[in-house]
Amino acid sequence: MATQVSTTVGEAIADIVSGSTLAVGGFGLCGIPDKLIEAVAESGATDLEVYSNNCGVDDHGLGILLSLGRIRRVTASYVGENKEFARQYLAGELEVELTPQGTLAERLRAGGNGVPAFYTPAGVGTPIADGGMPWRYATDGTIAVASPPKETRVFGGKRYVLEAGIHADFALVHARVGDTHGNLVFDKTAMNFNPLAAMAGRITIAQVEELVEPGVIHPADVHLPGVFVQRIVHTGPQDKRIEKRTISTTEGAA
Repeated sequence: MATQVSTTVGEAIADIVSGSTLAVGGFGLCGIPDKLIEAVAESGATDLEVYSNNCGVDDHGLGILLSLGRIRRVTASYVGENKEFARQYLAGELEVELTPQGTLAERLRAGGNGVPAFYTPAGVGTPIADGGMPWRYATDGTIAVASPPKETRVFGGKRYVLEAGIHADFALVHARVGDTHGNLVFDKTAMNFNPLAAMAGRITIAQVEELVEPGVIHPADVHLPGVFVQRIVHTGPQDKRIEKRTISTTEGAA
């Protein structure tokens, strides 16, 4: 299917409805598809299930959807700097599946490559494999929903746990440059989870800072081929924010 060039972010995400599953690129605030997330917030879609490394900060990125109560469940590798994320989780308002960061990355990649599941040593001997991780708390602080135990097997004398690939209805990603065929180029560390999230989406929507014609991007420079991208929208330069500012108070410090 040819990549569709959308004229607005609202048009690009128009069929994301309540109950949709979303794979979202970014790490903290680096490389997040901020304009697409804002458009989803404006659309009114709720009861969303999100696969992402984390949930931004309280007032930016996925934190916007969290603060509006639009997210039902999150699969992530850490809570990070988002106080509202932690509050909702501990208050029993949000279901959270915490998973090792490398496992999350591989689950996204596996889903995009048609691999239903894989074995990994990460998490063996912990509640990740044995079950009992609190997915959702009750209002009294007890565990309302706990993770089930996962299948384990021994290969070469070492135990591994079976992890499932991730498939999402939609993937939202950010790239520095994209062409109208959907080929994407990411900017240094802003690549992070973006290619992996893009692969996991049934419909992948990319916001790009610069949109060019086919042939402008040299084939050797393509980080993600257009076969994984169904829609692309030009959003211009990204509003880059600092996630956490640390300032020295020592006199004379640089």
